Amino acid sequence: MTNLTGGIKNKIMSRFWNSRTKNIIPYTPGEQPKDKKFIKLNTNENPYPPSPKVIEAIKNAANEDLRLYPDPNSAAFCEAAAAKLGIKPGQVFAGNGSDEALAFAFAAFFESKSNKPQPLLFPDITYSFYPVYADLWGIPYRTIPLCGDFSINCRDYTMPNGGVIFPNPNAPTGIPVPLDDILSLAKNLEGQGRVLIVDEAYIAFGGNSVIPCINQHPNILAVHTMSKQMSLAGLRFGYAVGSEELIEGLYRIKDSFNSYPIDRLALAGAAAAINDEQYYTEINNRVIATRERTANALRELGFSVLPSKANFLFAKPPKKSGAEFFSELREHGILVRHFNKERIVDFLRISIGTDDDMDAFLYACKEILGK
Repeated sequence: MTNLTGGIKNKIMSRFWNSRTKNIIPYTPGEQPKDKKFIKLNTNENPYPPSPKVIEAIKNAANEDLRLYPDPNSAAFCEAAAAKLGIKPGQVFAGNGSDEALAFAFAAFFESKSNKPQPLLFPDITYSFYPVYADLWGIPYRTIPLCGDFSINCRDYTMPNGGVIFPNPNAPTGIPVPLDDILSLAKNLEGQGRVLIVDEAYIAFGGNSVIPCINQHPNILAVHTMSKQMSLAGLRFGYAVGSEELIEGLYRIKDSFNSYPIDRLALAGAAAAINDEQYYTEINNRVIATRERTANALRELGFSVLPSKANFLFAKPPKKSGAEFFSELREHGILVRHFNKERIVDFLRISIGTDDDMDAFLYACKEILGK
């Protein structure tokens, strides 16, 4: 089968698969082209290199100790993160990318259909891995429509439920959720005995993190990735922050799945990254400035651009459908992301690259629009 944004996969069925494997619809990642050189604005990678301190730490860790298993509890990273965030090491969980932390959280905190629980709630337009995790673990869920302006209204999530998850800022819209609204929802869910997962993959580019509030709200789990804000998409490292009881729940799942998910090199690089705040603040501020410049330029070209606080823009081109504009940008050597989904079929998600990348993108847009 062919997917516009994820490449080509063979559609194979096997009599040896169980019902879970037969029925699940896997997540489709952004295209990673190998046939030609593209300007990649389709996977929300940071356009700037990781901190030199990260590279040095990884090189130093590439020694004879690689014959030994890594620390199963990632203590060096958890201690460094806790010191930086002003919390206890026992309030930090490290995972092989934030996707692993999210997958473990689904397994740890949301009930499967066999127990006939209330449904898990998440937005109808959001990170498309959420329904995949729910299906994988057999968790019933209900999607809540975004508002007409594509924002999340936390009051829509106060009905009886089995838990709530959403990104802040949301993806692919980039629109942030007010912190006071999140905390009010957390209080409501705590009264129901439910967990609120706030996926903060893009929080370094705008919005307010819930992490300073976790000691007052023991049912909030914040999930972070180093792929975007720390230029480490190739390292595969993410972490979750919450009350010690939530973190212990994640460890119970991890240690029933894989005791050593993070290798020595990744641990060394991640610990160095969390400690180099000055470097990452500088490069992420550059991304923010480029985002705002690009948004203004797109609006001048007639695009409808949502108010993003992430490292991407969600924009609707004039005159052409989203699919048409996606294809024509590809012909110009530029990859963006198109989602063939109701309500957003005419929008494109545009990752923020370097200033040169975005100048090339804007030039291509002008060419396509004949301006």
